[in-house]
Amino acid sequence: MKVFSQKNHIGALVMACALSTASASAQVQPPRPQAAKPAGTAAPTPAQRMYGDIAPKLADLTDKVLYADVWERPGLSKRDRSLATVSALIAMNRPDQLRSHLRIARENGVTEAELVETITHLAFYSGWPNAVSAIAVAKEVFAKP
Repeated sequence: MKVFSQKNHIGALVMACALSTASASAQVQPPRPQAAKPAGTAAPTPAQRMYGDIAPKLADLTDKVLYADVWERPGLSKRDRSLATVSALIAMNRPDQLRSHLRIARENGVTEAELVETITHLAFYSGWPNAVSAIAVAKEVFAKP
């Protein structure tokens, strides 16, 4: 009997989620809205506000590599990237990052019902406690406008 590592299982799960939404990827999603910039200055990004003071390079990489490059690649729609990201964060039990990515997923066209269904589905692949933690975060995020 072949034993699968958790890492391989999570990678396959994320890829399956991304591929399962291929029909939705045909729709081009509008870019995420940017914060208004004061005249003559650039407004700090969310990464800069959260940890730029203590980890400026991490904030810079988040802005320039993760969001300006990886999230802008044409191979997947932002909707599909959101589903893959949310799925990985649920599987790895990362509620702090899940909170912001649930908001981003909604901005990228994923409905609350689809997010709840994703969490329910992942309960059987990533573990019941991970799903229960994720649904608590989703409930909190969905309660905010």
